[in-house]
Amino acid sequence: MLHDSIEVKPGTRSHRGFFVQEASYKLMDIHSSGWALICLNDAACYYVDPDDLEMTIEIRLEEV
Repeated sequence: MLHDSIEVKPGTRSHRGFFVQEASYKLMDIHSSGWALICLNDAACYYVDPDDLEMTIEIRLEEV
């Protein structure tokens, strides 16, 4: 279950206790330990509680 457009809820903290920037992330994996691995880019990845994630729904309207 990987998703390209995941956002974190306000006040989300990483497994280290630091606040995670509110932005659009890519869900990389959900580990059996209970942490979700999300990445902002190639250099910034975080483990967070999966309950703090929200899927972004993109609606694209095509011109007729």
